[in-house]
Amino acid sequence: MTDVIKIIGIGLLALIIIVILKQYKLEFAIYVSMIAGVLILVLSIQKLTGIINLLQSLANKTYINKSFLSILLKITGIAFITEFAVSICSDAGEKAIASKIEIGSKVIIIAMSIPIITSLLELVIEILPWIKK
Repeated sequence: MTDVIKIIGIGLLALIIIVILKQYKLEFAIYVSMIAGVLILVLSIQKLTGIINLLQSLANKTYINKSFLSILLKITGIAFITEFAVSICSDAGEKAIASKIEIGSKVIIIAMSIPIITSLLELVIEILPWIKK
């Protein structure tokens, strides 16, 4: 609970500073936004390690392919980092760059998920033999 309060506090403090700085020095407001974002990201990553450890222990107890879990965690990390970068670009008024970052990361995520998709399709074909020609 205290982590949520810290994150909200950082966000609100940054918001107040940004509103004040935008009147005088817009470029400093962007720096404050980036610093606040990094601080919030660091606090969030600390909680993610617990989730990752839980998922790994569950994977060890089941027959889940460990490489698939690794891929899913990497994809999740890419999604978080991409959202952070897109938000920073949008805050700076660079929506064109933000959209390019989004497109690029989506392509990378799709490319990374190919082994999982292939395995899933092979499983479906194995279960449903009438699909084979």
